[in-house]
Amino acid sequence: MTILLSTLNARYAHASLGLRYLLANMGELQEQTALMEFVIGAKTTEVVERLLARKPRIVGFGVYIWNVEETTRVVAMLKRVAPEVTVVLGGPEVSYETDKQEIVRLADYTVTGWGDVSFPKLCGEILHGPKPIMKVHAGVQPPMADIALPYSLYSDEDIAHRTIYVEASRGCPFKCEFCLSSLDKTAWPFGIDGFLAEMEGLYQRGARLFKFVDRTFNLNVKTSQRIMQFFLDKIAAAPNDPVYAHFELVPDHLPEALKTTIAQFPPGALQFEIGIQSFNPEVQALVSRRQDNAKAADNIRWLHEHSHAHLHVDLIAGLPGEGVDSFARGFDHLVSLGPHEIQFGILKRLRGTPIIRHTEPYGMVFDPYPPYTVLATDRIDFPTMQRLVRFARYWDLVANSGRFAHTVKALLGETPFANFMAFSDWMYTRTDATHRIALDRLAKLVQEWLQLKGMSEDAAKALLASDYAGNVDKPAGQSAHKQKAAAAAPERQVRHLAA
Repeated sequence: MTILLSTLNARYAHASLGLRYLLANMGELQEQTALMEFVIGAKTTEVVERLLARKPRIVGFGVYIWNVEETTRVVAMLKRVAPEVTVVLGGPEVSYETDKQEIVRLADYTVTGWGDVSFPKLCGEILHGPKPIMKVHAGVQPPMADIALPYSLYSDEDIAHRTIYVEASRGCPFKCEFCLSSLDKTAWPFGIDGFLAEMEGLYQRGARLFKFVDRTFNLNVKTSQRIMQFFLDKIAAAPNDPVYAHFELVPDHLPEALKTTIAQFPPGALQFEIGIQSFNPEVQALVSRRQDNAKAADNIRWLHEHSHAHLHVDLIAGLPGEGVDSFARGFDHLVSLGPHEIQFGILKRLRGTPIIRHTEPYGMVFDPYPPYTVLATDRIDFPTMQRLVRFARYWDLVANSGRFAHTVKALLGETPFANFMAFSDWMYTRTDATHRIALDRLAKLVQEWLQLKGMSEDAAKALLASDYAGNVDKPAGQSAHKQKAAAAAPERQVRHLAA
């Protein structure tokens, strides 16, 4: 095989959409090109051995924040044992600040930004000449209609066992400084008719879980409605063969027409990922985030009360100008709106993002190693930031997991952030760990905490027994309608559905 396209995915279930785009657009080189995906944690020697077994002349790596350290080791070993193989890098992690990166130094070439047409062109020059002189090549952004869509390249194995990532558009018109999409000028849609034809092809081949990676899915409401209607039609035609669609939603843009469409989806068919990040207007202004907080809150509340969508809402701790008290107020406000999950993230300094301009004025200290998490700011010192990191982990285990739906309400009380922070601090003193905590042990610790806070042993046991904790099957009281819907939804969402 002349050209290999490779990456280290975070999990096996995460099939690489980017590599499939490259393969779809290889033109006359496509027959000489193949995909080889790995998972982070794989042995470097085994990755290199498997790559070289295909006898490639070129290996292209997709480099991301989660795999850059391991990919650097792979590239270093590959160039040491097979220096004749040309290594080409691409992906968001190597698209900015390339002069500061060891992996770029080790590789032969790097394509920054869009690679759909630039990577195949570079490969042609490497193979047939004239040999490129420049090491770093700025990717050319072609017209959207010129990009071949990659969905036929999902294998039957992918469709049966992996998440199918799709995108109806690229880019984002917003300028939030912590996000790489802030560097885009706008959002660029793919032709809707061709896109839906590709979705039809995936559906006919058995795909039932579609994860849209569009940054602003509901920006163009007419397009959003056409896509949602595609899934509603599938549900109506085959109610016993449900689909599940995941979209990233702009929180303050939910007109009545879109609400009407959303309200038609049954349980277990729809998930929205909603980026709030902060409810503090001064912090929002600092990071160039435009958001109508009142409207965003009203929309989340409406989705909770009038739709069956699973709501996954994001907050970021450590933003410039935001201390713990401000974050806590935002967290408590968000809890009151009723989302199924709150993704509590810690700010990361992604390469190329404008957030770096706040480093000195706001005393921001970032980890120099991926994922470049903020370690301290002028408002949050290092020990406190570590407490927030642990809070986020325990929150994921207890609240977001869906296994303690009723118990969480008792844990949070009237002051959710303060109460869960106290629980988090106590958990750490009892376990000295945030990972590898067995579910049975976790449930016993939650019960112990409830008793420490004044609940009787019998009441605490009864509360935990009413929950989904430790039960991997569907609860006995779950309706037949919800059980049917659960067939398409991921396991974690099914737990929230059961509650």
